[in-house]
Amino acid sequence: MRSFVFSEMPARDGRSQARFLAGGTTLVDLMKLDVETPEQVVDLNRTEKDLGKITASEKGLRFGAMVRMAEAATHEDVRKDYPVIAQSLELAASQQVRNMASLGGNVLQRTRCSYFRDVSYKACNKRNPGSGCSALEGVNRAHAVLGTSEACISAYPGDFAQALIALDAEVETDRRTFKFSELHRPSDEPHVETILEPGELIRFITVPSGNFRRSLYLKIRDRDSYQFALTSAAVAIDLDGDAIKDARIALGGVAYRPWRAREAEEELKGKVLDEQGAAAAANAAFAEAKGYQHNAFKIETGKQTLIRALLEAKALEV
Repeated sequence: MRSFVFSEMPARDGRSQARFLAGGTTLVDLMKLDVETPEQVVDLNRTEKDLGKITASEKGLRFGAMVRMAEAATHEDVRKDYPVIAQSLELAASQQVRNMASLGGNVLQRTRCSYFRDVSYKACNKRNPGSGCSALEGVNRAHAVLGTSEACISAYPGDFAQALIALDAEVETDRRTFKFSELHRPSDEPHVETILEPGELIRFITVPSGNFRRSLYLKIRDRDSYQFALTSAAVAIDLDGDAIKDARIALGGVAYRPWRAREAEEELKGKVLDEQGAAAAANAAFAEAKGYQHNAFKIETGKQTLIRALLEAKALEV
């Protein structure tokens, strides 16, 4: 939901001079909280004519970075051939926010960690590099159990990104093209969140075609609407009878960045998908998970979320 183009923290010291505004549905909030204090805000909405289109072909999908979440969620080809994408968008935020928020901005949205968003907490390595992580010894129920480090245990809040990483999407900027899985950096330097360079613009997101109509996004949260995921799973499977020919799995709400569960995918391939097989995949997905004082429940909840998602995907009529 934030503006779609920029390196999340352009300078290695965590400071930034400008931000680019698309939907602005997160940027404006963070500016009000004094988390974001740019000297300039550059409005990019004039680019919507060129970057506001969805193209569907036999090669796959191509989203312009200025496409609004609501438009992508209701697009006929997206809903028919890539249901996991449509569902990940439908289950995010509110209709009003989805009407404004851009797809490119959505994948760059920043954590909802309260210690990051409240500047009265000085120890936050995302805001103040080298200051520490207040969440380690604080209230960390909403925080990550995968991909964390002593530097940061915040959770990536988005939904759309899980579908993209599961489907091997690519990002095209004004300078280069790379796998979506490379966009977000690990947690060792929390103030440098993506590989984007200062001023680098996300222009398109492409999703290759594949036999993944049997896909879905399952989101578990404290309430049914307008809530970030406690746990979620984006799954896409290709069946050969009852056996898994190919599987794609991404996990949300539980990881520092969009999380591809490749170990779980390998556990499934060539095997019959039943409760036992789904449980084995879930165990593989969370084998390296580390819980903290208040969020250890996410490990078991995350496993059950993935098991349910896999079995529901198998039961789909396609």
